[in-house]
Amino acid sequence: MHITAPDRVGRPLHLTYCTNIHPAPDLAGVHRVIAEYATPVRRRLGVDRLGLGLWLNRGVVDALIAAPAEVERLRAALDDAGLYLFTLNAFPYGDFQAPVVKHAVYRPDWSEPDRVAYTMAVAALLTRLMPEGLAAASISTLPVAYGRGWGEEHNRLAALYLIRVARYLRRLAEDTGKAIRLCLEPEPGCVLETTAEAIVFFHGPLQEAAARDGEPASLIDDFLGVCFDCCHQAVACEDPVASLAALAAAGVRVGKVQLSSALEVPAPDADGVLAEVARFAEPRFLHQVRVADGRGRPLGLDDLPDALAAARAGEFPVDRPWRIHYHVPIHRAAVGRLATTRPDLERALAAVVEQGLCDHLEVETYTWEVLPEAERPQGRDALVAALTAELDWVRARVADHCDS
Repeated sequence: MHITAPDRVGRPLHLTYCTNIHPAPDLAGVHRVIAEYATPVRRRLGVDRLGLGLWLNRGVVDALIAAPAEVERLRAALDDAGLYLFTLNAFPYGDFQAPVVKHAVYRPDWSEPDRVAYTMAVAALLTRLMPEGLAAASISTLPVAYGRGWGEEHNRLAALYLIRVARYLRRLAEDTGKAIRLCLEPEPGCVLETTAEAIVFFHGPLQEAAARDGEPASLIDDFLGVCFDCCHQAVACEDPVASLAALAAAGVRVGKVQLSSALEVPAPDADGVLAEVARFAEPRFLHQVRVADGRGRPLGLDDLPDALAAARAGEFPVDRPWRIHYHVPIHRAAVGRLATTRPDLERALAAVVEQGLCDHLEVETYTWEVLPEAERPQGRDALVAALTAELDWVRARVADHCDS
C-alpha cells in the first residue's frame, strides 16, 4: 500500500505487516501465507496493491537459491495476489514459530559466517522479487548479537562481516540497479539495545572496519542503517522522538521503522496486577522486562517469568512502571487490564511522517498466537481481521499527519 506523504523528497510511504507471525517452514508454507493471509488482508483494506514484509527462513532461502524457477513462481504469486516486496525480515534465521524460540532467535549472530551467507542470499533474492521501478528496498537483521558473553573481538569480527555484506550490496546495486539497505534492529538485551549504543557502533567499530578494508564511510551511509522498532525503544525507556533526532544528528540512517507496541505496567505493586501480568508469561519468545533507574536508563531482567519470580521475592522493583518486550496489537490502548506503549508509537509515527525520516513502515505484531487466550484471534478469519485493523489504524494516523 502506498501512502503519499509530504516528506522532504516527495516520496511515497510503503506500509506493510511482517509475515513472521505466520508459520512458513517451507516454500509451500510461504505460498499459503500469500494465499490465506496476505491476500485477504489486502482485500479487506480495499487496495489494489499491498506491500508485504516477507520473512524467509534459511531453509526456504536455500530452496529458492537452488531452484531459480521457484523464485519466478514466487514472484508471479505475489504479482497475481496484488502484493509487492519492499522489505524482508532476515532477523530470525530458523523457525520463528517453533514451540520454543527464546535465545535461539539471535543465532547465528554477526560474528558467524552463516549469518553473512544467509543475509547475502536474502539480498540476492530480494533483487529478483522486488518490483521494477522501486527505488530501494530494506532488510532488517539482528542488533549484532545477544549481549551476554560478547567481547571486543566479537565486535571487531561482526563489524568486518557487516562491511563485507555492505560491499556485496553495493555490487548488487551496480549489477542490478536495485539498492538495498541492511538495517540493524536494536533490541533489549542485545549488543545494541539503546540508540546511543547504535550510534557508537556505527561511528566506532563499523567505521574502523571500513577503514581497515580501504572502504569509504559512504559505504556505511549508502548500504547500512538502523531498523527502528518502536516497541524495543519503548522498552529501553527511550523517548522515540529524541531517539530519532539523535540518529539523524549522528548521520545514522533509519532504513526501516517497525510499528509496534510494548506492554506497560504503570503500577506493578497494585492489587492483582502481577497476577494479570503473569497471564502473558509464555514459553515461545523472550519477553525482557525493563524499569528506568533514577536517570532514565533501563534496568531489568531477561524474561518475564524471571521478573515475576524476582518481584515476588522482593528482588525486583515494583514501585516503578514496568515495560515488557511483548509485541501487542498496535491499535489497542490496553490489552486486558494492562496498558501499552501506543502513545510512544504515535509520537514516533508522527515524527517519521512529518519529518520524512523513513519511507518503509512495517507493522510487527508477531505474538498474536501466544497472547492470553481471551485476547488472541480465534481462527484464520479473525487473525486476518486483526491484521487489517492494525494497518487501518496506521493508515488513519498517517492521513492525519499528512493533512496537518
